[in-house]
Amino acid sequence: MKHCLIVDDSAVIRKVARRILEGLSFRTSEAEDGEQALQRCRSEMPDAVLLDWNMPVMDGYSFLKALRELPGGEAPKVVFCTTENDVGNIARAMRAGADEYIMKPFDKEIMTAKMQEVGLV
Repeated sequence: MKHCLIVDDSAVIRKVARRILEGLSFRTSEAEDGEQALQRCRSEMPDAVLLDWNMPVMDGYSFLKALRELPGGEAPKVVFCTTENDVGNIARAMRAGADEYIMKPFDKEIMTAKMQEVGLV
C-alpha cells in the first residue's frame, strides 16, 4: 500500500485529503508544517507528499527543497496543494522538484487525476 504524507496547517484540509487518499488505497500520515513533515520523512520516506504552500514554521517551498536533499528524498512524488495561483510560484515549485500542482478547493476527481498523472494510482 502506497504511503502519502499530507502536509497542511489546516486540520479540515488534512481530514478531507485523508478521506480521499484512503479511498484511493493510500496509507496516510499527517504533518501541520514543513518541519514536522521533514521529521516524518526522516523516520519513514513516503511515496507521495500532498503539500501546502503557506504554513507556519516552515513553508512548503522550503520543505520541498530540504526534502530533495535528504537521502531518498528524490523519490516521493510531491503534489503542491494550495491557494497560491501565481504562475511564477508554480514554476518555482516545479523547478524545486514538485511533480504536480492542485488548486484549493479540490475534490476526489481532481485528486485522483493528479495521482494518476504522477503514476501513483
